[in-house]
Amino acid sequence: MKREDIQQSKFLSLILRHRPERVGIQLEAGGWVEVDRLLTACRQHGMPIDRATLERLVKTNDKQRFAFNEDGSKIRANQGHSLSVNLGLKPVQPPLWLYHGTARQFLPSIEKQGLLKRNRHHVHLSGDPQTAIRVGKRHGRPVVLKVGAKEMAADGYTFYRSDNGVWLTKAVPPRYLEGL
Repeated sequence: MKREDIQQSKFLSLILRHRPERVGIQLEAGGWVEVDRLLTACRQHGMPIDRATLERLVKTNDKQRFAFNEDGSKIRANQGHSLSVNLGLKPVQPPLWLYHGTARQFLPSIEKQGLLKRNRHHVHLSGDPQTAIRVGKRHGRPVVLKVGAKEMAADGYTFYRSDNGVWLTKAVPPRYLEGL
């Protein structure tokens, strides 16, 4: 991904997940915003993005962070919001194991508290260790933790799967983690 694409993608993440008011927009139900309104707002706030660029960013984003609605008139972030957004996700039965990528420096806290959503709606989990490694690398030397997802579900924890395949749950207590 080109440097400009990364910068624009990060800006879109900020606007669609955390601070839409920064460009003077409000998210609709489900986190949606009209594409034309978003592009105008971005341009007016120093981040000119045209429709073709937006489509390329959505299509080529390695984490598939964004999605268009069926007719392409609206866009939203798939998950990771710190805002109150109901994405309409339905509970899903998880596989036996899921994975969480983190950095080694966070292990002492995770050992005590488990995985916490912090300022987001959910803890983000991966379906495979390779993806978890990529996530963990963003924060330092990566460590992959195995999450006993099937056991958690049997104990009453709820799991969701976003449109881009990220597994979500409210928290993961330490007893369900391996690799600490």
